[in-house]
Amino acid sequence: MFNVVIVEDEKPILELMKVIIGRNPHCVIIGAFTNPLEALASLAELQPDIAFLDVEMPKMNGLELALKINEISEQTRIIFTTAHRNYALNAFEVYAFDYILKPVTPTAIERVTNRLIKLVNRTAVVEQQAQQPSIRCFGGFEVWNMEGALVRWPTRKTEELFAYFLCHPGQDINKWHLADILWPDMLEDRASHNLHNTIYRLKKIMKEQEIGMDIIKTNEGYMLDTSNAMYDLLEFQKSDLALGEGMQDTAKTEQVCSLYSGPLLERKDYLWKAKLEEGYYKQYTSLVRNLIQRDMDGKEWSKAEQKLDVYLSMYPLNEEMHQLLMDIYASSGKRERIAKHFARFEALYLRELGMEPSKEMRSKVAAYLE
Repeated sequence: MFNVVIVEDEKPILELMKVIIGRNPHCVIIGAFTNPLEALASLAELQPDIAFLDVEMPKMNGLELALKINEISEQTRIIFTTAHRNYALNAFEVYAFDYILKPVTPTAIERVTNRLIKLVNRTAVVEQQAQQPSIRCFGGFEVWNMEGALVRWPTRKTEELFAYFLCHPGQDINKWHLADILWPDMLEDRASHNLHNTIYRLKKIMKEQEIGMDIIKTNEGYMLDTSNAMYDLLEFQKSDLALGEGMQDTAKTEQVCSLYSGPLLERKDYLWKAKLEEGYYKQYTSLVRNLIQRDMDGKEWSKAEQKLDVYLSMYPLNEEMHQLLMDIYASSGKRERIAKHFARFEALYLRELGMEPSKEMRSKVAAYLE
């Protein structure tokens, strides 16, 4: 159960949100405010799990309020509510967990709470494990130390540098390449100085937190030595390589897919990650598609549906996978679900992207419903 605070300056919208969020079985509303300053004064005492914040408010906008909340209540997950898509990138700059386009719907609240439940479950698993560090790169970026506590970084550049090393384990990375990634507009001498200091901070915190890895100085740069440590991205890299070499075992493929819990370094605005993120997304999608096809070939419809449910919880706008789910409904004798599912997808697509699904998809659905 999540304790929730809502901050929305328009009273009618606030009352509607209280109804919609209050009906979600995973949420308990412990505060609702039209004045962001009053909300801020109460947050230190309330310490909510989730804060739904309107972006455009007088006196203090949602982005400013989020920065203040991060300072006084680190465990609070920020969810922005806005009528404008162009606030998405700004939301992630203040470490927002998610954002919802208005009007807020029960489906949007369910999507957010489902993501949080998965995150809480993963955290609980980490805490129950033996004394060892743990790192998550898919679906976010979090590092836990030997005691199961979340590692706090001295600077954002220290965190970003470690993330880059984790994406390129065991690779000799030129120092000027690193400097250009982290400080692209800075003069070489200053960038080199900053890199040296950031490497020092990173090595220091890795040692203090007993991460079990080290940064090795090479002739032209640095390299991450992972030693015997393992994390989701590294395991995915190694396992996917094994699958590529012909180990097409279904159980192994499912295990590889289970490592993927969302986009690489999700909600981190690192410019260099875009190509990597796209590559892992395509790898994961291909693996899931192959598993679903095996299930369909064996007429194991429930298994195929479950895999699609997991996939669509992370990528709810993937038209191909929604079409595949409706194909499964048609093949398994559940045609009555097609119209309802397509209506939900069409509404989501229109709300999030401002456009309708493709003509090909609409034609195929129409053919199924004839």
